[in-house]
Amino acid sequence: MNLYSNKQTWKIVLLIVALITVAASLWVSNSTVQKVSDRERLRAKQWADAIKKKAELVEFTNRAFQQLRGYERRKIKLYLDATMEISKVPLDLNCFPDYSFPTGIIEENTDIPVILVDDQNQISSYTNIDFDTADLRALYPGASKKELNKKYEDSLLILTTVWEKKNQPFRIEVVEGLTMTSFYTDTKRTIQLERERDSLITAFNNELINDSKLIPVVLMAKHKDSLIASNLPKDRTTEKKLKKTLHSLELVNEPIKISFGGDEVNLLYFDNSDELKQLQFFPYIQFLIIGLFIFIGYLLFSTFRKAEQNQVWAGMAKETAHQLGTPLSSLMAWIALLETQDIDQNIIAEMQKDIERLDTVSQRFSKIGSETQLIQSDIRVTIQGVMDYLRPRISQKVEMTTHFEEEPILVSHNKSLMEWVMENIIRNAVDAMESKGKLDVTVKTVPEHVYIEITDTGKGLLPKQFKSIFEPGYTTKKRGWGLGLSLVKRIVKEYHKGKVYVVHSEIGKGTTIRVSLPLK
Repeated sequence: MNLYSNKQTWKIVLLIVALITVAASLWVSNSTVQKVSDRERLRAKQWADAIKKKAELVEFTNRAFQQLRGYERRKIKLYLDATMEISKVPLDLNCFPDYSFPTGIIEENTDIPVILVDDQNQISSYTNIDFDTADLRALYPGASKKELNKKYEDSLLILTTVWEKKNQPFRIEVVEGLTMTSFYTDTKRTIQLERERDSLITAFNNELINDSKLIPVVLMAKHKDSLIASNLPKDRTTEKKLKKTLHSLELVNEPIKISFGGDEVNLLYFDNSDELKQLQFFPYIQFLIIGLFIFIGYLLFSTFRKAEQNQVWAGMAKETAHQLGTPLSSLMAWIALLETQDIDQNIIAEMQKDIERLDTVSQRFSKIGSETQLIQSDIRVTIQGVMDYLRPRISQKVEMTTHFEEEPILVSHNKSLMEWVMENIIRNAVDAMESKGKLDVTVKTVPEHVYIEITDTGKGLLPKQFKSIFEPGYTTKKRGWGLGLSLVKRIVKEYHKGKVYVVHSEIGKGTTIRVSLPLK
């Protein structure tokens, strides 16, 4: 009992130590992963802030561009006002007005392209056009001057339709009944600035995709709800899956607002890096690995322990058989001598039975650790033989009964070892009844198995003892070694591929133990 209790105590202690070790390892790993996670998130925030600063630069450039376009529109309006002022007919023909101021305004326009068209859709005037008839001459070398002028005016009219889409033209009434439409476009400086702005935005978007520190990002136009840029796989940004992708990213990190000027507000959605996601699963992977090592280690040590136990059992059994051999031979010789003397033959016969029993026991021990030969025979005969042998050798106050089926029950078993099994179980049952009570042995067949049930009216067992009684070293007796039922389990399980277990037990009423053997 003490040996088994100490064994269980050590198991519990080692399990607690293992759990503490695993918990400490997981805590350290989880702490490290959390620190890396926080650092990764900080880097993501810093990167997003840097992107936001660059976006502010784009916003500033865009604002400067808008201001420049506003300035040019005011300038062209002033230019047209000056042109209209000069075009007016003086009220007093004798007093010619001073046009030096409007003329100066007109002359200052050296960069804004302007085309003036009358209400008959004829070119009235133009300025700051970056091509002339000389350029058309190269395209039409055989055309006359009149034809070139016509083509030039047609080209200017085409330009007005293009400019009108970009900048709203001005309509002015020069004189009553005569309306002029002034078409204009951006200056070369403005166009260059617009290209620089577009280039900056394009570079921003490219950097968003190519220099994102491996962080998955999606840039969306908030008002238009359209995709601007992303470094995610294309299958995640399709029209059907885009909303789902944005929702998943929003659950991980709150999107960052990025403005490019005016009402144009964009949202930057970003996810954790793949490395961070992998690190988040690291503690669980580590737990599985540690658990796997512990499990494999347990299996190895358990295998080694069982192998060592088998060797010890086999060695002890063979040594016992060897030690019994010498006195048995001597006793057999003494009995042969006694038979020649004038002694009661009944006494000699009983002594002969005990000698034969000792020889049987010796054979049993010699078979432990050796290859056991199983012979298919009637299990009822084997059990009845044990009952007949034990009946005169146990207390007469124990009532022994058997319940067998009428037909033979053929089971592959080793008769000598199975007798040992039954003898050990029955002796333990008699001890539990303190040599007074009822003992019943029932043999019945079920599909693919035969059940041998031994029921006593002894002290009974607690549920926690159902498995313990079959462990080596466990005993409830003051002088017991705890080896009998352990040997029973070994013989049934290892040699006969069966099972032995407690079916039912109740304190003060008794116990039922079942031996299950395969029929095939």
